[in-house]
Amino acid sequence: MHSHLQNRSAVLLLALIATAVALTGAGAVGAADLPTRESPRVNVATWYKVDPAWPRRPAGVEWGQTAGVAVDDKDQIWVHTRANPPVQVYNAAGKYIRGWGEGLIGAAHYLKIGPRGNIWVADVKDHVVRQFTTEGKLLKTLGTPGEAGDDERHFNKPTDMAITPDGQVFVSDGYGNSRVVHFDRNGKFVKAWGKSGTGPGQFNLVHAIVVDSNGRLYVADRSNVRIQVFDQSGKFIRQWRNLLVPWGLSITKDDEIWACGSSPMAWEEADGLLGCPPKDQVFMRLNTSGHVLQLWTVPKGEDGQEQPGEVNWLHGIDVDSQGNIYAVDIKGEKAQKFVRQN
Repeated sequence: MHSHLQNRSAVLLLALIATAVALTGAGAVGAADLPTRESPRVNVATWYKVDPAWPRRPAGVEWGQTAGVAVDDKDQIWVHTRANPPVQVYNAAGKYIRGWGEGLIGAAHYLKIGPRGNIWVADVKDHVVRQFTTEGKLLKTLGTPGEAGDDERHFNKPTDMAITPDGQVFVSDGYGNSRVVHFDRNGKFVKAWGKSGTGPGQFNLVHAIVVDSNGRLYVADRSNVRIQVFDQSGKFIRQWRNLLVPWGLSITKDDEIWACGSSPMAWEEADGLLGCPPKDQVFMRLNTSGHVLQLWTVPKGEDGQEQPGEVNWLHGIDVDSQGNIYAVDIKGEKAQKFVRQN
């Protein structure tokens, strides 16, 4: 009996060895033994290549933390930076056009171009939003300079503004408050809405805002990892969750929304703000229904060692008439042009 069992075990062992050898041989088939077919090497995705020579900054024109960027109808690029001059203008080829704002802007955040071509800037140090001519003449101030608050006459570190064709102004307010504030074309307070929280119509860092051709408002609720949509009365319409941690927003004449930031992140114990530092860097294009039309990632640079084509704390985005992307960052302290390749 014992001899019979030994024979059965030996047979089973030989069978297992044979199976292993067969599998090893099958796995060892080389690439030359596989059927071959030439694959088309065609770039069907839209992609971008940084222009390392853009822009050509003259001596004495500085960059610091660079928070805002906007493209006007002449394809001139307006850069808002925490240095002097704080507002800088370049053409698409990178030529420096002009700069202004010294002594008028405490700490740059976003910059927008109004429907009549005037320049609007958010100042997170002086707690104001200001309107200028393209040459830097001050036209209007919303908020009380140097005073933080939460009422009709005060902001607390406002971040951005959206201006309608008829001159209505909607301010995202911001780092210190959790609300959107509406002013009429003359700068008169209309209403405010929002409070701190995670529910619809509540905010956790109201960081950017744009308005579409139908008057709907899109708000980057950054630390809630969503974009919220409202009508101009403040009525909540919908939210787009878990697409990205939205830092900056811009919108085209065709109502395509460009967002930048990072892919969704969770809070870390040491975080003062969600996603600082971000784990990656993302450009995203959406339609007004919240459908993602395009996604492009950019390498995140190391602090103090950023290379052309890398961004570090990506903060603002806009596009020109040719589809080229202009992006600014905080840690990288620069503006860059990403040229569309197809």
